[in-house]
Amino acid sequence: MIYVSMLQDELQNFVSSSTGVQGAILLSPDGLALASVLPTGMDEGRTAAMSASMLSLGEQIGRELARGNIDRIFVEGEKGYGVLVSCGDAILLVLANASIKQGLLFLEIKRAVVKIRSLMG
Repeated sequence: MIYVSMLQDELQNFVSSSTGVQGAILLSPDGLALASVLPTGMDEGRTAAMSASMLSLGEQIGRELARGNIDRIFVEGEKGYGVLVSCGDAILLVLANASIKQGLLFLEIKRAVVKIRSLMG
């Protein structure tokens, strides 16, 4: 319980302290949410399941295109970004608004991943 609480606190801190980040969810590779701070109305279970599926498909595409290991999967829409990254034995999805600079977003995600990985052991 403490482990989940610490992950939840870290995600909350990441979302609240990162300008332009609207939400984040940490999930297992099989699509189960471990911790989340999502925008109102976004379903945690559905988001986790779709994120795991997207990562799996992205990895298959990476192999077929001979691109090696996937660093991140990036989705750009008119309202913002969704970025999936590996986080040790888990997956992190970060949602950001369209006004954020991509380089800054990637830097903040890398910092968050380091913190989350240290909590996960």
